[in-house]
Amino acid sequence: MNVNKNRIKLPLMLSFLIFSMLLNSMGVIILQLSEKVSYKGLGVLESFKDIPMAIMSLFCVNLIAKTGNKNALIFSLVFILVSCIALPLVDTFWFFKIWLSIVGVSFALAKISVFSIIKNNFKDAQLSSAISSVDASFMFGIFFVNIGFGTLLTSSYSEYWKFGFWVIAFLSIITLLLLKSVDIDEAQKSEDGKKPGEWKFFLSPKLVYFFIIVFFMVFIEQSFNSWLPSFFKNNLKINSYFALQASAFLALFSFFGRLATSRLILRFHWFKLIMICLFVVFLILGICQVLISYFYSDYKFLLIFIMPMIGLFLAPLFPLYNSEILNKVPKEKTHLLVSIVVIFSSLGSSVGSLYMAIIFYKDASNFYPLFILLPLLIIFGLTFFLNKTPITYDREQQE
Repeated sequence: MNVNKNRIKLPLMLSFLIFSMLLNSMGVIILQLSEKVSYKGLGVLESFKDIPMAIMSLFCVNLIAKTGNKNALIFSLVFILVSCIALPLVDTFWFFKIWLSIVGVSFALAKISVFSIIKNNFKDAQLSSAISSVDASFMFGIFFVNIGFGTLLTSSYSEYWKFGFWVIAFLSIITLLLLKSVDIDEAQKSEDGKKPGEWKFFLSPKLVYFFIIVFFMVFIEQSFNSWLPSFFKNNLKINSYFALQASAFLALFSFFGRLATSRLILRFHWFKLIMICLFVVFLILGICQVLISYFYSDYKFLLIFIMPMIGLFLAPLFPLYNSEILNKVPKEKTHLLVSIVVIFSSLGSSVGSLYMAIIFYKDASNFYPLFILLPLLIIFGLTFFLNKTPITYDREQQE
């Protein structure tokens, strides 16, 4: 039984690894295009990924219910395979917008499918552990894409950096083969979105708190993953290669943080883990801001080591929130739940990128840690409400 569960988990982890590399290649793209396009323009570029992602998540629920989660995940990987092969062959800026739209649509399909597969094949603490494992692979994808592209950009083949996306295409082929060979339990045909009053379930206070937290969590993660290389380059005056490597270590620490969480959640309550992580994140951000404001010239080099460490405690938050809610929601509502999560994630990503773009545009990036601290305070307050509030819904609707 454990072997079967691990066989299911592996292609899911690889899928999130692939989409992580695609979604977080924005840090590389921003660095490469920043000399040609303003930060204001680059901030808008992210919306070409996030808006189609949000729109697709609204309309793909019934489609996934009909085709099945496994087939929907296969379709999303095929779209990625084709688009990654095409990207280096089209040498125009407008194709980045089309490519990002394809990535956004495919990720909406993939995320709903992956989380639904986890819901249908894992339970309770094992479900929480599976989500943390899958999300850990997402963080490793960020590490891999920054190390890979960073190495490529400093080599004699730097002008061919876009061909790095062919590696992602190759990984997509491997994942497709693994998915084809594994048996996955599918939920019964869903009526999601068709019952009158179905959406009222998602207005439960606990779920509203959760959706707001999702928005700000992605908002914060986007501020780190896409803009930390630019902060290192502009404020610490280090070259693009080392800027990407520092950001890669943020992802590596995030990977270890989520990997550890997949084990710790089997022993400790999610709320206790979140409180510990939030406290340490506040502490690290405060130290970084003090160093930047008062001891910049003497301890600048420390920031290169301290800031990536924040991933060890920031990264576990998102899967912990997700697993707490996913465990409480009935199977038949999983597709709709994850589609709403994708919408709020997309909004958080776009707004977060615009937020940071304005900060860099206004030359206020010396307060980078402080600006990230503000939305974290909102998450901290909402977490108490999330923990104390039960999910309420009409029992008759479930029967």
